[in-house]
Amino acid sequence: MAVTDTNRQLDKLRILQIMVTSREGDRREGILQRQSKGWFQIGSAGHEAISAIAYALREDDYLFPYYRDRALALARGITNYELALDFFAKRDSSQGGRQMPCHFSSRRLNVFSVGTPTGCSLLPACGVAWGMRMDGKDSVAVVNIGDAASRQGEFYEAICFAVQEKLPVVFCVEDNKYGISTPTDRMTPKNLGILADSWVTEVNGRIIDSVYQAASDAIERARQGLGPSLLWFDVDRLGSHTSSDDHRVYRSPEDIEQMQLRDPIRLLADELICDGLLSMNQWQEIQKQIAEQVFEDYKKAEAAADPLPAEVAQHNFGQEDPILVPPISKSSRTTIVSALNTTLGKALESDPQVILMGEDIEDPKGGVFGITKGLSTAYPNQVYNSPLAEATIVGVSVGLAAYGYKPVFEMQFIDFVTPAWNQITSNLSTLRWRTCGDWSCPVVIYAPYGAYLPGGGLWHSQSNEGGLAHITGIQIAVPSTPEDAAGLLWSAIHCDDPSFVLVPKHIFRKPMAVTDVAPVPFGKAKIVREGDDVTLVSWGNCLELAEQAADALGEECKVEIIDLRSIVPCDYAAIARSLAKTGRLVVVHEDNRTGGFGQAILAEITSNPETWNLFLSPPQLVARLDVPIGFNPIYEYEALPSVEDVLRAIRLTMQ
Repeated sequence: MAVTDTNRQLDKLRILQIMVTSREGDRREGILQRQSKGWFQIGSAGHEAISAIAYALREDDYLFPYYRDRALALARGITNYELALDFFAKRDSSQGGRQMPCHFSSRRLNVFSVGTPTGCSLLPACGVAWGMRMDGKDSVAVVNIGDAASRQGEFYEAICFAVQEKLPVVFCVEDNKYGISTPTDRMTPKNLGILADSWVTEVNGRIIDSVYQAASDAIERARQGLGPSLLWFDVDRLGSHTSSDDHRVYRSPEDIEQMQLRDPIRLLADELICDGLLSMNQWQEIQKQIAEQVFEDYKKAEAAADPLPAEVAQHNFGQEDPILVPPISKSSRTTIVSALNTTLGKALESDPQVILMGEDIEDPKGGVFGITKGLSTAYPNQVYNSPLAEATIVGVSVGLAAYGYKPVFEMQFIDFVTPAWNQITSNLSTLRWRTCGDWSCPVVIYAPYGAYLPGGGLWHSQSNEGGLAHITGIQIAVPSTPEDAAGLLWSAIHCDDPSFVLVPKHIFRKPMAVTDVAPVPFGKAKIVREGDDVTLVSWGNCLELAEQAADALGEECKVEIIDLRSIVPCDYAAIARSLAKTGRLVVVHEDNRTGGFGQAILAEITSNPETWNLFLSPPQLVARLDVPIGFNPIYEYEALPSVEDVLRAIRLTMQ
């Protein structure tokens, strides 16, 4: 059923069969749903003519479908039996039962995994297209969304980035006039006049000739290096939004009846019959045979194996990472910034697939903190300034990594992570798991983080590792020395999973000696001071407080300080070993107290009977107050942990 030849003439009879197979799959799933043999169903009726896009694609092109693109998925080469496995959420389905039906995915066919937030595929499509352009290929990325998703901010970010970089990407909006029950005719940017008429190509999405011609023109334009196009397809959603909806509640009978007259299958069948290419008997026989085959496909899929409970955590992360020595040298005096710069330079030198992007990272600025100083001059084809758009930074990195590059992207401050939250939670963290390892996106995001640097205020003083740690599927590191900064960044660059490296601003220009250069894997804590009385766990800027508190205590109390270094994965075993010696535990961090990672540590250690029995006194958490960081240093230091706070916590455990 696959359509892969470029510039192939439309085989209308074949595409009619594809469209009918899609519709019959919809019908069969509806029946099974009513029989309580499925949990959820998403209909594609009315969108079938969009499948003609497949005839304009080559095997090396990438498709980012919309969840109503069942017919397009079939035309690309995904089989009806595979869609049946998806409906029943079977173990051998394309996503192992981990996603809803019609969330198509095939690494083999370059069909990118569909996410339910319908606009979340736009920026990854730009990332793939950027990779294609850097490779010098004339392949193309096609990304489809619904009309309601055109109001997502990432829709505009994606268009801007594609135009800025002249990317070979075709944006397709399938406008069925509804966002669930809400009419969108007064809401879409096209109807509001936000988009220039000269840039939007309006297409009758019910007629396969119109769809094919518009798609062919846009794809050929992209192949010639002329940049992106936006196709706006006028279609109907002939059924309800999903099996959880009933469109008769908000659509009139007359409206529904009129839609049926515009059914793309009916229009194509009537055309072929009128042209003498299909007889009525043949048409009836095609429908009968397809219905029988679809029935058999779903019957077979229903009997297929279910997922195994023991496999639920598989593919959350990839294979174990290589243990590599970071590319820095011993030094009597260096800084975290210098170590990061050296490591990034070596990564660019050793691998042309490594790409750096971030706000202001090109020379002469070299980043607001100088982390990338000199790198764009030395490697102009690998280092790029990004727009002021964090969703673009993360979303593009997802697509670029999935395509085969190694994005190492800078976020100017971790405070600004929130505009990228959709990409982090929808794609970056879930792509490997939701496709059972078929797709992955080994991205590195590094960002300055934390406070203890007066003048930062609310938006330049946050740490946010607690929020990031809540998201499964990403690694998080916070180095506190030059060698750890180099080692953790080097490990992240050579890792097959998405990673965040958070760089503490208060100490990243502090001169430090590098006496030992060794591999620093994620999930391995470090004892920076040995002691027998109290275990103090910290990371980042607060290591300085820990050292000062230990010095102030002197002989009063011998504190064992553990630099956690890696938040996810966390070295709970190292904490337990130290606790077995001291019987007392204090955790210090500058993130919020509520929901901060320190609370996770205390919950983990106290809920384990083996470690619970080690405590001689209640464990203590020293953290930032649950308030923002104020601009006036009086507010800042009142909210943040202090040496005095740490001392009080240690002494409390000693009572």
